[in-house]
Amino acid sequence: MTEELQMIYDEFRSANQKSIGHLENEMVKIRAGKANPSMLHGVMVDYYGSPTPIQQVANITTMDARTITVQPWEKNMLNEIAKGIINSNLGFAPQNNGEVLIISVPPLTEERRRELVKKAKGEGEHAKVGIRNNRKDALDMVKDLKNEGLSEDLMKDAENEIQNMTNSFVKNVDDLLDQKEKEIMTI
Repeated sequence: MTEELQMIYDEFRSANQKSIGHLENEMVKIRAGKANPSMLHGVMVDYYGSPTPIQQVANITTMDARTITVQPWEKNMLNEIAKGIINSNLGFAPQNNGEVLIISVPPLTEERRRELVKKAKGEGEHAKVGIRNNRKDALDMVKDLKNEGLSEDLMKDAENEIQNMTNSFVKNVDDLLDQKEKEIMTI
């Protein structure tokens, strides 16, 4: 039975690491005032009729803390890339100089900073819901093992272990949120 419990723990741990990984990816997309090429991840460009991630049609770099440059591999894609950036609702207005797109990242207002913190907390809450759902699934699997003959003591130990792991993952989410909030609110 302990082999089955170990499998449940491993599955639980793996599912929660995916939740944390997803949260980290979402946090990268929330800008904190400083220009970062990853701000454009998720932007889709109409590449000859098919939606394509921007990083597959252009080179994205930062010139300084406030400027992102997007250099397409094909110059005729400049306007399509600009459209994709505008349609992504990131609040950027790319400037086309005929060679590259230049995006000035505006400084964040206090109000916008609060909105971004709210958005980060929303993403954190999604991660916590995912962790709680994973906990429920793991506890259901433990109950199934009880029906197959798992002792009461082992079941209680397993429930405690799952709860301890859940607490650890939730704390990890809280730490990520605190870190992102400091990053956003720092001028």
